[in-house]
Amino acid sequence: MSEKQILLDESKITAKRRKYYSSIETGESITSYGSKNEVHSISMPDDLSQVTYSWNEVEVIGKKTQNGPIFRRLKKQEVTTKIIVDNVSGVVHPGEFVAIMGASGAGKTTLLNALTFRTSRKLKVRGNILLNGRKADSDTVTRVSAYVQQVDLFIGTLTVREHLRFQAKLRMDKGIPFKERMNRVEEVIQELGLSKCADTLIGIPGRLKGISGGEMKRLAFASELITNPPLLFCDEPTSGLDSYMAQTVVTAMKQMAAKRKTIICTIHQPSSEVYAMFDRVLLMAEGRVAYMGSAAGALAFFESINLRCPTNFNPADFFVQKLAVVPGREIESRQEVKRVCDAFQESPEGKLILKESKVAAESETSGDFTVRKRRSPYKANWFQQLGAVLQRSIMSVFKEPSILTVKLFQTIFIALLVAAIYWGQDVTTSAGVQNISGALFIFLTNMTFQNVFGVVDVFTREVPIFMREHFNGMYRTDVYFLSKMLSEALLYIALPFVFTAIPYYAIGLNPAVDRFFMACFIVVLVGNVAVSYGYMMSCIATSTQMALALAAPFIIPFLLFGGFFLNSLSVPVYFVWLKYLSWFLYANEALNINQFQGLDKIGCVPGPQNITEICLTPDDLFERLGFQPDNLWFDIGMLFVLIAAFRLVAFLALLAKTYRKG
Repeated sequence: MSEKQILLDESKITAKRRKYYSSIETGESITSYGSKNEVHSISMPDDLSQVTYSWNEVEVIGKKTQNGPIFRRLKKQEVTTKIIVDNVSGVVHPGEFVAIMGASGAGKTTLLNALTFRTSRKLKVRGNILLNGRKADSDTVTRVSAYVQQVDLFIGTLTVREHLRFQAKLRMDKGIPFKERMNRVEEVIQELGLSKCADTLIGIPGRLKGISGGEMKRLAFASELITNPPLLFCDEPTSGLDSYMAQTVVTAMKQMAAKRKTIICTIHQPSSEVYAMFDRVLLMAEGRVAYMGSAAGALAFFESINLRCPTNFNPADFFVQKLAVVPGREIESRQEVKRVCDAFQESPEGKLILKESKVAAESETSGDFTVRKRRSPYKANWFQQLGAVLQRSIMSVFKEPSILTVKLFQTIFIALLVAAIYWGQDVTTSAGVQNISGALFIFLTNMTFQNVFGVVDVFTREVPIFMREHFNGMYRTDVYFLSKMLSEALLYIALPFVFTAIPYYAIGLNPAVDRFFMACFIVVLVGNVAVSYGYMMSCIATSTQMALALAAPFIIPFLLFGGFFLNSLSVPVYFVWLKYLSWFLYANEALNINQFQGLDKIGCVPGPQNITEICLTPDDLFERLGFQPDNLWFDIGMLFVLIAAFRLVAFLALLAKTYRKG
């Protein structure tokens, strides 16, 4: 199609738009609005199968508080504001593919976040955002839209097909049968060209080889399109891709728009071939609209203000260069940007877009169209969520055999080392009692540090994925937390048992079978207290580095008050409260009671002239250590209490991260 023909079609579209606006203002009955010879219905059905998305005079304002110097703390705080998005209006109709473009810092992503209600709490948003002419909110937009974010986040140990099946279980409506969900997965795989890699692991960069960058980007689209949403937002969908893969991704988006979907995306420096695929472009500069209209019409507009694009030059590069603030020429660049934005604001097309968005905003309270809200944002019930998330969590644990192998090797190696060091201790000698008490405490310290640092990154590593899926209405916070605990529970029962069983009889601990299983049970509890403590630190911290920095220092006081380095009765009164939080104390007391209680004599030493022996009774030993011989079941109960308490705090910390204001 020639440029003249494109401009002619654009003029026809503009004429139809003017007729549409004037009809709304005069109250006439309108049946259709044309674009590219397609019919756009004004009133959309209640099921929101097609979406007209509009925004009127949207502003995003950032505030920054500045304190005075440290020696003038009483000085009143200074609050500065910056307008990031300045009175931006626009409308996108079904079947249109709109690209938001501009130089770095133009406000593209901030505008997109405002339109999807994902703006940071530090930013204030003003203006009207409308869905089919009615005021939109976060829940409504989430229900009818999909958002492909710039950063692709996946569980790398799953295959492409497994990931999409998980999405289908939780994101498709409850009434859709399982077979139809799986058929939809296969359809999406075919539509986005993922058939060759359907059974390939997604992969973890630097650790687990998986699919390519282009395939990963298409998988991100597939994840969002599984529910066939009528409205699609994309943030830099071609970021990090070569020109061919970028064109492939944009072609897929163009095909979606051809199916009457409304598509809005930000994009950075598209090629000329990619630029030609856009139905309309929104050019931004310094937070303002520099142009909004057809891709071909942008060249005509810039030429009308004496900014002609050179022949055989990429239009997208030309626009970005003209709308960028050049270092060293900030004043001249901003003056030029202001001239372009003012010119568009006064142009017929600029006034037309402002009028369309304003008419929609002013008519927001009229009419009988309502968007039915769900009582719950989740499409799957609690048990369906638990089943799907638990299955994925188990798969992610057992699909990394190298990690399991390392953990098992570590456990067996240290157990054999302990057995070799403490081999054949005699409980009747003083040295034997001391060595056995040391070996029992080694059980506790190893289980603590091994398990704490084995799980301290569990939640910090997956929080971005969890937050994205949670806010997409896939599953609840309690479902995710419970699934993580259940999927790893067997591992953290088996490893402590193996660690205790290997050196138990080699050391010479109490040979009674019931004492053996009780010792294993206590060590398993200690391992799970440590896991719970690791979960808590992982949920409280904002990064793995912070979790690691917090976890170790707080273990030391618990370790010191465990009754081995410091007698339980010698704890300073101002630290007594901390003693009662030490799982080392409860477990050490329980293991010593389990080991020594019921023996006739222990820790014997030669008497005067080596004629007789002086031996201790278990009660004498417990008295020296500050232990109570009747506290076995109390100690076990307190270990359960600590497991529950640490996990409750962890859950509440994770829940706090999901709090979204407004």
